[in-house]
Amino acid sequence: MEIHRIRRTAPRAVATLITVLAAAGCAAPAAPGAGDSAVLRVAGPFETHSVAPVESDGLFTRLEVVETLVSSDLEGDLMPGLATGWDESRGGRSWTFELPADVTFHDGTTLTADAAAASLRAAAEEEASPLAAAPIRGIEAEGDAVRIDLAARYPALPAVLTHYSTVVLAPSSYDADGAVTEVVGTGPYRVERLELPANIEVRRFEDYRGPAPQIERVAFQAVGRAESRALLAVGDQADVVFGLEPAGRERVDQAPGVAMESSLQPRSLLLKVNAKDPALADVRVRRALSMALDRAAIADAVLREPDLAATQLFPPSLTAWHVPTLDPLEQDVEQARELLAEAGWTAGPDGILEKDGEPLRLTLTTYPDRPELPALATAIQADLREVGVDLAVDVTNSSEIPARHADGTLDLGLLARHLALVTDPLVTVAEMFPPEGSDWGAMNWSDPALLDAIETLQSDADDTTAARARTTIAETAQAELPLIPVAWYRMNAAVNERVAGFVMDPLERTWHLSEMEWAS
Repeated sequence: MEIHRIRRTAPRAVATLITVLAAAGCAAPAAPGAGDSAVLRVAGPFETHSVAPVESDGLFTRLEVVETLVSSDLEGDLMPGLATGWDESRGGRSWTFELPADVTFHDGTTLTADAAAASLRAAAEEEASPLAAAPIRGIEAEGDAVRIDLAARYPALPAVLTHYSTVVLAPSSYDADGAVTEVVGTGPYRVERLELPANIEVRRFEDYRGPAPQIERVAFQAVGRAESRALLAVGDQADVVFGLEPAGRERVDQAPGVAMESSLQPRSLLLKVNAKDPALADVRVRRALSMALDRAAIADAVLREPDLAATQLFPPSLTAWHVPTLDPLEQDVEQARELLAEAGWTAGPDGILEKDGEPLRLTLTTYPDRPELPALATAIQADLREVGVDLAVDVTNSSEIPARHADGTLDLGLLARHLALVTDPLVTVAEMFPPEGSDWGAMNWSDPALLDAIETLQSDADDTTAARARTTIAETAQAELPLIPVAWYRMNAAVNERVAGFVMDPLERTWHLSEMEWAS
């Protein structure tokens, strides 16, 4: 994974910046943990409206309150988490995960295999958890271990158990109906105060089995506006600020005492295409839309990094999936027009393409949760207008993309898709390209060669066969474009100079708070 560190010390008048932002209506929110120098103040755009693991978006694993049985390093390689190790048997249809002895939950109770198994069973019943897709026959305690029995081989199981929905919670976390009401875990930090959706304070758990964190207290605050997050960073009101957008990065670059940390993520910004739409069902039209996009200019204007222009679905950070020899997606307006003409579309009096008396009018649905998406949508709208496509942009709730997928009214959806929330991207790829389609993947499109390649990878193929299968997936997606890549994504964070040991995790599993310390 590519990780960058940039330190800028050019002076800047913070008071001037505050005045400018305030004039623009960007008043700074109260700083998390303000007034207490012993508190590590963390801010980011991550709200959570539920303590249920599957709905928490991994916030409690990032804060190291809860743990999964399996973890991963910065490269995505699996390593022990709460489990000390694991073995498979019965031809890969049974897995045993060993638990450490004398582990204490934050409520003082002892971790047992029964408690761990109960948490995993709850996760397996949640449709939104990748564990629900595993062919599980049973999850039971077996001495000091958890045994998971499968109906068929499923080599990705340990990788699935890195997902935040599979964390192990104490029995006291659940009410009588099995709903999660508290977050009681085994991590190096325990929840001290929780105010959903925006504020969480955690404190060092003194009975943690591993090395004690150097920083005793952490206060996290969700801050929705990118301008306000930048103000917290340059105004010395937060120690670590995630989710800085291009303008915010520029402010941080010029501020004293703040370092920029950056990592190219395994995340792609994509156009989801309804391949059943009368126009978009024609692969020539999908290719023409792709060729109309000036990705480098879009990435430069919106993300301030032309190198983030996506030349294929899988970014270079996914080294096993990125195919350097693949013909890159590039702008070719003339070729786009020729493809549209071949598909039977001709220019009408207003310049909009027509076919059988119907104009080529589409709606692109996106959402503001990631501030770059509406700006990207506007740029895409302008590029498609150049080849005669009339594109309306609808910026709405993110839930509208799966809703319009379900009722068939979606034309195009612009979304950000993390390809490695489970450390093995195969799990996400399989979710994106099932025959029936996927809310956050393909729509009304399927390909036998791609499905065969996924099945080959799921069968635990040897390295050479697996590499060929991954190449087949990348090549098929590139040729058919059921998802049109637009840009790759870089996660940015501002880190105050009073903090040492910050680590940027490209997979966003954890913020490595327990490894940080106050700079001397």
